[in-house]
Amino acid sequence: MQNFSYVNATSIEQVPSLLGRSWDDAVVMAGGTDLVGEMKDYAAVPKRVVNLKSIEGLDYIRQDDTGMRIGALTTLTDVLADSAVSQDYPVLHQAVSVIASPQIRNMATLAGNILQRPRCWYYRSEDFPCLKKGGARCYAVGGVNTYHAIFGSGPSYIVHPSDAAPALMALGATVNIHGPRGANEVVLDDFFTMPEMNIRRENILRPNEIVTEISIPKPEANSRGMFLKVRERESIDFALVSLAAQMTVVNGTCERASLVLGGVAPIPWRAVEAEVYLRGRRITEARAESAAEAAVEDAAPMPHNGYKVEIAKNLVKQAVQALAA
Repeated sequence: MQNFSYVNATSIEQVPSLLGRSWDDAVVMAGGTDLVGEMKDYAAVPKRVVNLKSIEGLDYIRQDDTGMRIGALTTLTDVLADSAVSQDYPVLHQAVSVIASPQIRNMATLAGNILQRPRCWYYRSEDFPCLKKGGARCYAVGGVNTYHAIFGSGPSYIVHPSDAAPALMALGATVNIHGPRGANEVVLDDFFTMPEMNIRRENILRPNEIVTEISIPKPEANSRGMFLKVRERESIDFALVSLAAQMTVVNGTCERASLVLGGVAPIPWRAVEAEVYLRGRRITEARAESAAEAAVEDAAPMPHNGYKVEIAKNLVKQAVQALAA
């Protein structure tokens, strides 16, 4: 790990000036569960680390008639323990419950989870100057791509590692961003970015901006949600494929479906074709199967990860049938 300066921020307003205009200047630290590993791997070599935990008032969960607001520094453990989250937002509760281990959830924050960097072994290794680090190629192409993307056309084939992000996107959540010009609210669907937009980053944040809050609208009546995750190990493992599903079903007919896959693309991947197919249709096993086929219609697996297509289909079918039951 390279030497760096360490600064305790005292206010949100102070943070943009501490960060600077380049990603090489500084990074923010919340729980640090991802950042420390990234710095040890030399995937991140900042000159300055700006600690956000020294800012008071960014760890909260508040609910009103419009929905829920969660402060950026709220730990995953606090999200998991909140009764309103488990009762009104089960898809988020279930997603958080399968993130890492209790020890990591005690430190990791909700905003930090959706902002974590790729777990690709080429990106994390000092030996591979990959595209994400400013190199000339994505080593997953022609390399070992067992855990890489099946959606998106490159040029980088990382998968987004967050479990919370698909759940929040399925719920229609927004993030509040603070920068030099003040605050701005962005829907999560517009927050994450594909590699062709910015090969070095996975979201629209500028180097001197931070996420301060996540807002989740109140689910409509007859809306139910669930999170499914397939992984190699039962604990402390990232998703091979995951699915966050939120559906509004009335008398067996789907009025609205929100289906977001994880572990399959450089961003949480909304299964738009499946959502459109389900809308206005009475849910049967055959239609759940058709929705599953629609969800993977545009999949383009690499030589070693074709298995993800079948897993994604099975998760969509399972969730659609369960939420319509």
